[in-house]
Amino acid sequence: MLRAGFQGLKMVDSGSVTPGQVSFLLGVIPIFVAWIYSEYLEYKKSSSPYKVHSDVNLVELGGEAIKEDDRAVLIEGGLARSASSKFYSSSIKANLIRFLTLEDSFLLENRVTLRAMSELGAILFYFYICDRTTILGESSKNYNRDLFIFLYLLLIIVAAMTSLKKHTDRSAFSGKSILYLNRHQTEEWKGWMQVLFLIYHYFAATEIYNAIRVFIAAYVWMTGFGNFSYYYIRKDFSLARFAQMMWRLNFFVALCCVVLNNDYMLYYICPMHTLFTLMVYGALGIFSKYNEIRSVMAVKILACFLVVILVWEVPGVFDIIWSPFAFFLGYTDPAKPDLPRLHEWHFRSGLDRYIWIIGMIYAYYHPTVEKWMERLEESETKRRLSIKGGIVAVSVFVGYMWFEYIYKLDKVSYNKLHPYTSWIPITVYICLRNFTQQFRSFSMTLFAWLGKITLETYISQFHIWLRSNVPDGQPKWLLSLIPEYPMLNFMLTTAIYVLISHRLFELTNTLKTVFIPTKDNQKLLHNFIAGTTLFVAVYCFSLILLMIPR
Repeated sequence: MLRAGFQGLKMVDSGSVTPGQVSFLLGVIPIFVAWIYSEYLEYKKSSSPYKVHSDVNLVELGGEAIKEDDRAVLIEGGLARSASSKFYSSSIKANLIRFLTLEDSFLLENRVTLRAMSELGAILFYFYICDRTTILGESSKNYNRDLFIFLYLLLIIVAAMTSLKKHTDRSAFSGKSILYLNRHQTEEWKGWMQVLFLIYHYFAATEIYNAIRVFIAAYVWMTGFGNFSYYYIRKDFSLARFAQMMWRLNFFVALCCVVLNNDYMLYYICPMHTLFTLMVYGALGIFSKYNEIRSVMAVKILACFLVVILVWEVPGVFDIIWSPFAFFLGYTDPAKPDLPRLHEWHFRSGLDRYIWIIGMIYAYYHPTVEKWMERLEESETKRRLSIKGGIVAVSVFVGYMWFEYIYKLDKVSYNKLHPYTSWIPITVYICLRNFTQQFRSFSMTLFAWLGKITLETYISQFHIWLRSNVPDGQPKWLLSLIPEYPMLNFMLTTAIYVLISHRLFELTNTLKTVFIPTKDNQKLLHNFIAGTTLFVAVYCFSLILLMIPR
């Protein structure tokens, strides 16, 4: 019956039903039933005229944060007890039995978590319908430069008119409001780049290919910058922090791979950021107590460069290192079946192999630059203006030379130089964006809001904004909800797409707080073992179901 359920929807060439897809149905259906029943129990309890006080505090999604010490994770897969529960935390086995038997008190305690998991399952089902069935239509991409520029400039004008905001945050180093490369600014940066990145895909704007390469390099630069800043300042190399980062980067994309039968590398941004996050974590985590020593940090950064040179520059080493991981880093584009399985990973990771280290260097010198900027702002007007004018002039000149002699190259020639030159436009942007106190204190919060959901918009675009129709296929078509009306269709699909992406961001963080305890490594380990065991058991059962003759 479960196999028939997927096959009943499968009206395009999406291959046979997989054990992963059956496992998803076997997991999500009981959760959905349990959530519906828990909502009925809550309605029944709240409408009762003899309602008594309950010590169970149901925490609404998006509500106030709850101290992690008070939350006990019950089973990996979706069941968490609320913070005010008084009774003793029983075993995972016992809670699994309580879940399967639909015990009233258990379902009421975990109603919100069940709702979040059911909602996530419904979204993934919508992904499948949009991308792998003919229930909804598709249309061809069409690029018009005038329309492309018009839409983007219109968004900038709307963002500037409605969401321009001045910030007065103080530096963690100096305590003053210098705001050099502040969080609002980097979120805004991610946001406006992401919009261009997405409409580049939607309209097939191939003429800005080189700019998109720079944007992706900037994302990777921020991975190095942001993670270095966190680990260097907070000195938090805990297992919980590591698990939270891996959950954020890979939880939803793993579900997409299972439900849509795609390779991990189709969503290449995720493995790229995972790799470079791991490398920053390793660089600072090894001998972390010596990170304050300048010579040690210099050796660490030099070691990062040497590792990258060895793996990506020395012929043959890349294949030796990554071949054992080809089972999840390998990718075959149905349109290019003759390419080696690791070709995509080599190409994508190689393009930005150095820029994460540049981000680390900028983060390391961030306090020094901020102190210099503080002194500059306090200097006499003539000296301040002359220095800032010089910085702007040099930045514009360097940016112009890069644009003329590197950016304008054809795609293949540019890609050869990109790993060694992507830091130039990034540095130019940083200089121009931060050259005055007034300029860097403002940001457009609309773009900052979009910058917070870049991972979700990146993954979702493949399936509910664009279409590929086949496993591992590139999204060559547009999802069509209003045929023959391309702009109305663009408006509707974009609204749904952004709404779902934002909801996915919230659900990912909600379930992260449920399953990733921040101060209990033993509980985290138990959750991991329980989740792995449940998945393997359900997957094996799914294999058996698929072997049964029809």
